[in-house]
Amino acid sequence: MTLSSAADAIRAHAARATPGTVLTGLIGAGIGPSLSPPLHEVEADRLGLELAYARFDLDEHDIPAAAVGPMLAEAREAGYRGLNITHPCKQVVLEHLDELSPDAAALAAVNTVVFRDGRAIGHNTDWSGFARAFRTGLPDAELGSVVVLGAGGAGAAVAHGLLIAGAGRIQVFDLDAGRADALATALAGRFGADRASAGTDLATAVGAADGLVHATPTGMAAHPGLPLPAGLLRLDLWVAEVVYRPLETELVRTARAAGARVLDGGRMAVFQAAEAFALFTDARPDAGRMLRHFSDLTGTPPLERQPADVLD
Repeated sequence: MTLSSAADAIRAHAARATPGTVLTGLIGAGIGPSLSPPLHEVEADRLGLELAYARFDLDEHDIPAAAVGPMLAEAREAGYRGLNITHPCKQVVLEHLDELSPDAAALAAVNTVVFRDGRAIGHNTDWSGFARAFRTGLPDAELGSVVVLGAGGAGAAVAHGLLIAGAGRIQVFDLDAGRADALATALAGRFGADRASAGTDLATAVGAADGLVHATPTGMAAHPGLPLPAGLLRLDLWVAEVVYRPLETELVRTARAAGARVLDGGRMAVFQAAEAFALFTDARPDAGRMLRHFSDLTGTPPLERQPADVLD
């Protein structure tokens, strides 16, 4: 397949929709297992809205991340209200946008694009989705020192969310040391030089940390594996995962076996989706209802209902 097949898929999704339908979708690689379509479509139905959400998988069409630009243009021309953006396009997409929200500009990463008044506007609901997930899922976790694995769009978002939440110090690790340095420098510029740095010794950093957040594709259905040596996980370390398909990644499973407190990626997936839904539709979703729907979709125990002001 090619870029033209992706463009055909974008147009075909629009052609199937009835007039007045809110057209949305997701662009990324390896997104076949994504639960975004049912989360958005069912919540829209419960609010009396018509919404159609489709996956546009780069891997399926055998195209690179750079294709996100032409795909956005095709969606805008076809009348889409917006698109979600995921790995590996959250930073590549920036050059194809007309405007960035303050959060997206600060993070230099976008996971939601809204088409409004002829302009493509980039937003970031990842950082706030993670912050709310962390606040509700690990409410009393110590935040003195936190290690973040991954300096891409997701890593930038969770690091920002942690520092907003009061983390004392963040150490960022990435296979690309230059990318880790760049993210740490940006964070230090916003939050203070003593609060963010690029890590150099993962074992030492994790050994001294209160918590660990994983924000790379490792563990996704298309990228199985463990992002660090299992021996670094311990009883008094909390672990937060960004990947949610599968919900029990190898990291989640191994950390639980080590006795660590674990936050899987489910809450973040729901909260960032709820905020993106609000941007697409100008309607207020029920985040607690979306959490319960997510539990139904994944066959997992229900997450407790969140307060109505969870999106405030």
